[in-house]
Amino acid sequence: MIITDTHTHLYSEAFDTDRIEMINRAIDANVKRFFIPAIDSSYTESMFQLEKAFPDNVFLMMGLHPTHVKENYLEELKHVEKQLAKRKFYAVGEIGIDLYWDKTTLDIQIEAFKYQINLAKNYKLPIVIHCREAFDEIFEVLEQEKSEDLFGIFHCFTGSLEQAHQAISYNMKLGIGGVVTFKNGKIDQFINQIDLKHIVLETDSPYLAPKPYRGKRNESSYINMVLEKLSELYGESVQDIASITTENSKAIFGI
Repeated sequence: MIITDTHTHLYSEAFDTDRIEMINRAIDANVKRFFIPAIDSSYTESMFQLEKAFPDNVFLMMGLHPTHVKENYLEELKHVEKQLAKRKFYAVGEIGIDLYWDKTTLDIQIEAFKYQINLAKNYKLPIVIHCREAFDEIFEVLEQEKSEDLFGIFHCFTGSLEQAHQAISYNMKLGIGGVVTFKNGKIDQFINQIDLKHIVLETDSPYLAPKPYRGKRNESSYINMVLEKLSELYGESVQDIASITTENSKAIFGI
């Protein structure tokens, strides 16, 4: 059985004391594929080191995270563009809009989001979307940018059934992680109405640990708890869900 974690920040400072052991724990737990989203240029070298250490397991994205769209965002976008021109990445991400932390940067967040969507189209790459308190704004951009070249993953999906269908209509898979195990997570109430062909698994580690680790550091091996919850909700075997969601990840990332 091969499990794919489509979104994990393995370079995070939260793993500085035990990074290699944590990754090996996940590999031993059948998590063989890790897709690594970018945040900003300060993490690029750490991402390359991860890829070097685990070349058969680690696959990198490149992008500027919406909460890191600051005064120097144009310089950061140049970094993204330069990296995409230099070497192979598997997605442009994570990109999007976050209105939880700072609403004052909405205009430049939208500008950065659109700019990176167009980079993804140019390179025929998927996008990986970060959305926090910004479904309307994200959907407005996706409506403007929709095309056959626009596809990817709606990372850490926490919306309604209607919003799930809307995201899927823009050629997006839904990234499902620890929130599906939360009592108040809500997506567990309808996720089995979404065909598994639209679902990929993720942890977003070190964030959003599933039960019973909620509130603690998340790690990629915990994706097995997400898998078990989906198995329960869909009435499908863990092996089948692992297989389907890994195939879905291959369809998105091309590997």
